[in-house]
Amino acid sequence: MALVDRAARSLTTTLLAILVLAALAVAAGRALHLTVTGSIALYFVVWWTVLFAILPVRIRTQAEAGEVTEGSDPGAPAAPALRERAIWTTIVSLLVFVALVVFLPLGGL
Repeated sequence: MALVDRAARSLTTTLLAILVLAALAVAAGRALHLTVTGSIALYFVVWWTVLFAILPVRIRTQAEAGEVTEGSDPGAPAAPALRERAIWTTIVSLLVFVALVVFLPLGGL
């Protein structure tokens, strides 16, 4: 998506996008009757879980790209695109977080 690519061009815009989306998730948690602390804690766990699910998606290894850097593992990513992955992780985490809060009885968290 072009918007994610544009936001990932600099560290500042990446962090700003992540912060805005995370604040939106916490606000959604509050609207769905979670405490601020519960919203932040649950979102934190969801974000890290989704990150490790997204990291291997559509990755090309250095061996597949034919450009193995001397001293590195051939299975290492050729272009990890971590900023884009952080933004996608935040977007998917927002959706998963809202689904969890809506469908699971988490009252009082």
